[in-house]
Amino acid sequence: MTDDAELLSPVSGRLVFRGRTDLAPLLTLVYRAVSDLRWTDTLGTGDTRVLLGEARFGPFRMTEAMVLDLDPDGRIRRLRPHLRPWLALTAVAVWLGPNLLRHPGAVLRAARAGR
Repeated sequence: MTDDAELLSPVSGRLVFRGRTDLAPLLTLVYRAVSDLRWTDTLGTGDTRVLLGEARFGPFRMTEAMVLDLDPDGRIRRLRPHLRPWLALTAVAVWLGPNLLRHPGAVLRAARAGR
């Protein structure tokens, strides 16, 4: 991952988490909360890849398409996760919001970056 990598929130569509300092707590929270994560396919060539995956969040099964934009060295510059179904995404958002508020600086910077 590049030092200035960014993740566009699949929940808000406007929050942009940028840099390792802000991505670390977000990704740690998310990937600790999901279970049975399995990446099933990788698609794409050049500087764009799409990872297809499956996971569980509590009682919900969900699928993900993670679009990755890569730099010339193959490191991730941008992550654009797409989660479904809506009910699972909503459950993730309801759980993630209060947990992410333990990192208010990351949330504020993400809100400013998304403008």
